[in-house]
Amino acid sequence: MTNNKYTVTAALPYANGPLHLGHVAGVYLPADIFVRFLKSKGHDVAFVCGSDEHGAAITLRAKKEGVSPKEIVDKYHTVLKNAFERFDIQFDIFHRTSEAIHYETAQDFFKKLLENDHFTVQESEQFYDEKFEQFLADRYVTGECPHCHNPNAYGDQCEKCGASLSPTDLINPKSTLSGESPVLKSTQHWYLPMQNHEAWLKDWMQKGELDGQPHHDPKMWRNQVVGQCMSWIDGGLHPRAMTRDLDWGVPVPLEGADGKVLYVWLDAPIGYISATKQWALDNQKDWKEYWTGDRKLVHFIGKDNIVFHTIIFPIILKAYGGLILPDNVPASEFLNLEGDKFSTSRNWAVWLHEYLERYPEKVDELKYTLTAIAPESKDAEFTWKEFQARVNNELADVLGNFINRALVLTQKYYNGAVPPLNELTASDKEVIEKIKGTPDKVADLLYRYKIREAQAEVMQLARIGNKYLADNEPWKLIKTDENRVATIMHIALQLTTNLAGLLAPFLPKSAQQIASFLQIDHNNWNRLGNMNLLAEGHLTSKPTILFSKIEDDFVEKEQALLFANKMETTISASQEKAPIKDDIDFEHFTQLDLRLAKIIHAEKVKKADKLLQLTVDTGIDTRTIVSGIAAHYSPEEIVGKTVMVLLNLAPRKIRGINSEGMVLMAEDAAGNLSFMTPEKSFNPGDSIR
Repeated sequence: MTNNKYTVTAALPYANGPLHLGHVAGVYLPADIFVRFLKSKGHDVAFVCGSDEHGAAITLRAKKEGVSPKEIVDKYHTVLKNAFERFDIQFDIFHRTSEAIHYETAQDFFKKLLENDHFTVQESEQFYDEKFEQFLADRYVTGECPHCHNPNAYGDQCEKCGASLSPTDLINPKSTLSGESPVLKSTQHWYLPMQNHEAWLKDWMQKGELDGQPHHDPKMWRNQVVGQCMSWIDGGLHPRAMTRDLDWGVPVPLEGADGKVLYVWLDAPIGYISATKQWALDNQKDWKEYWTGDRKLVHFIGKDNIVFHTIIFPIILKAYGGLILPDNVPASEFLNLEGDKFSTSRNWAVWLHEYLERYPEKVDELKYTLTAIAPESKDAEFTWKEFQARVNNELADVLGNFINRALVLTQKYYNGAVPPLNELTASDKEVIEKIKGTPDKVADLLYRYKIREAQAEVMQLARIGNKYLADNEPWKLIKTDENRVATIMHIALQLTTNLAGLLAPFLPKSAQQIASFLQIDHNNWNRLGNMNLLAEGHLTSKPTILFSKIEDDFVEKEQALLFANKMETTISASQEKAPIKDDIDFEHFTQLDLRLAKIIHAEKVKKADKLLQLTVDTGIDTRTIVSGIAAHYSPEEIVGKTVMVLLNLAPRKIRGINSEGMVLMAEDAAGNLSFMTPEKSFNPGDSIR
């Protein structure tokens, strides 16, 4: 057994909306499986989480709904907490970053880092909304992405191409509060000079060393985690502001800092510590035992939070002093849905709380499917057809069928009592070796955070059991060789008992059901792998069906619901048109040279998924235009089209290509683009007026 002490965290979900299956598959379910396994192995574990209740996303949601940020976080903290409980995710504590103990803890971190000269104070220019008289956090600024030209990029990230941005990178920035162009205004903030920490971060990440001593095994870290972290470090770290000008958050604990709060990525991860403090108080423990000394810290997160948990938070922990750093950060990639990305804005999602309302009896079926397709090292996809196939072909036909056969035949032949083990055949011995070896194999995979493979290994043992009964056919042998049947059923029951324990981290409800059929306690991993879990003569009970099959109409209903929700959201959004822009005079309009042009050649721009390079005949000349429409049109389908272009837009370099104009497109609320073409036959160079 490895280090006996673990502190395990799951990313704090934003309290501005519910959970969808992408969140569950990438973070919370694998964390829960890992912790259940550790506890069944006898490890000392603290499993902490809580809602992240600060940051611009919260205030934006509050403004949109016309309520206070406090009302938003109260509402969604309850939604999140209830969903976790109903899905049987067993945190030791699910806390809140709006609690007083968190404010005290986060402010203590800020003051200690400040006292130890880990901050610098810098003046900078930040966007300011003159109408609302306030500075704008990153998410309060939208505009055109300089990379893919998405017109609705945020000030910190473009959600179409994934580029990391600063508000000043945006083309034509707008305030989300007033819809007007913000101005740059000087403000003062406290910065974390991350470049001062590059050397030790490199050793820690690449060699697994901290202050010259072995800390962790870097080979155990997922490639995408190390790769993303090292790309930041190799590109050169820069100072990052640890405070913001906002009216919602943990106040900066200094005189003269009115109106300033802690940056959410200083505030939020400290929530793991404040949650541990509250749990320790509630259970007469010392919180420091879980954040100091010989203990492994493990962060389960999604890929979009990697740098915060591998660079910023470790810097903060080390700068504070005396606290443990992560032993591993098993970040997952993204889960897609029915051929598309999960999207809150388009309501393209399966929301966990809604699934649980519809199918409260199908918790383990969803857990099994999400783990079977878990996006551990690459993006994966959830479809309702695969859900149906996993439940029917694996849970019902393999696992459920084997458990039912083993127990029903025991009831039929032995009145539920475990029969004796008689002379063994070669096939018996082979199955027994599989039973003995599976727990260690599964444990090894779980210790290496290969949770998807670990569940598959458990299911493989169920397949072995199913095949063992099918090959030996005890229902036929009972007429001619009762001793042989006793041995077959004894082995099948020992395999069933081992399955109950092996399944406990993955399918806790089903494992408990199997254990109740066997009339045993199933949750002690260290007893698994032997053939003496059930004594001869031990009484079992009559089983019930573990997994009902999923019919086609279930799949059709869920697919229809998914598309209906998307359509409803699209229609609703289309009714909320963007505000009319500021007036311009007629003279400015006449300066726009709008004409028709014909696309005579089109090709994809290398290493730019969103961009097409167009060659257009303007009737005056032939020129190149780079357009961000590759997600909507292929090069082949647009050659020959007559389109509207703005000719006198100043040329600019886009991915090294000189773009001499702009193609005009129509865009709906869902972000779909379409050319605007004339009804009648016109020629290139004809004017638009």
